[in-house]
Amino acid sequence: MIKLAIYGKGGIGKSTTLSNISAALAEKGLKVMQIGCDPKSDSTLNLYHGTKPMMSILETMRQKGDDFTLDDVTQIGFNGVICVESGGPTPGVGCAGRGIIAALEKLNEKGAYEKFTPDVVLYDCPGDVVCGGFSMPMRQGYADMVYIVTSGENMSIYAAANIATAVANFKNRGYASLGGFILNKRNVPHEDEKVSQLAQDFSAPIVGTINRNELVQLAEDQHMCVLEAYPDSEQAQEYRKLADNILRLSQSGVK
Repeated sequence: MIKLAIYGKGGIGKSTTLSNISAALAEKGLKVMQIGCDPKSDSTLNLYHGTKPMMSILETMRQKGDDFTLDDVTQIGFNGVICVESGGPTPGVGCAGRGIIAALEKLNEKGAYEKFTPDVVLYDCPGDVVCGGFSMPMRQGYADMVYIVTSGENMSIYAAANIATAVANFKNRGYASLGGFILNKRNVPHEDEKVSQLAQDFSAPIVGTINRNELVQLAEDQHMCVLEAYPDSEQAQEYRKLADNILRLSQSGVK
């Protein structure tokens, strides 16, 4: 089982990118599970044509305690992707990071990986890894490799560098290693050069580039990922190429 965590600054297009990666990997015949680790619970929305977020693990726990099954907190999305959302605390109460810890531990306790036997597990993670809870998917037993989505915007580069630094700080604990960076273009000046420098600074590859395209928004307006809404488009091919690169690097265990 390949276990990957995808990080990036909020609003960088991480969930959109990840949903299309999940769809592309599933298209290859792999059994894929995508786990959203953001309190908004919207990571998997376009995979199951949702107009509102699905019931999260934490919301289910608040309603039912421990008396729930995995079927209560999962949905099957496009290409058979298994969709899960960790959720977050009641607004204004509790810590989102601790919520991620509780949700992932409960998912493990309920035997999700044994029941669904995924070939690939993808964690969609918030961009702030200062909080220990947000770094939970990096920890031993969860993700094996981290990929970071960034653009060439300064704040995105800054967040990506912070995340990469956190991964480097954890490397001696047997946690996930840095697989590389994903460039989700915003067409800002010197974007390729800035992201190339970032990758060079952390001795990690740029594993794929996603060009800015209106089809992404058009697909989301239909509550779909690009691979479903526009499967023959160049944009869909970019996501497929990215998924292939991530799969190749992850299978080879590049550190």
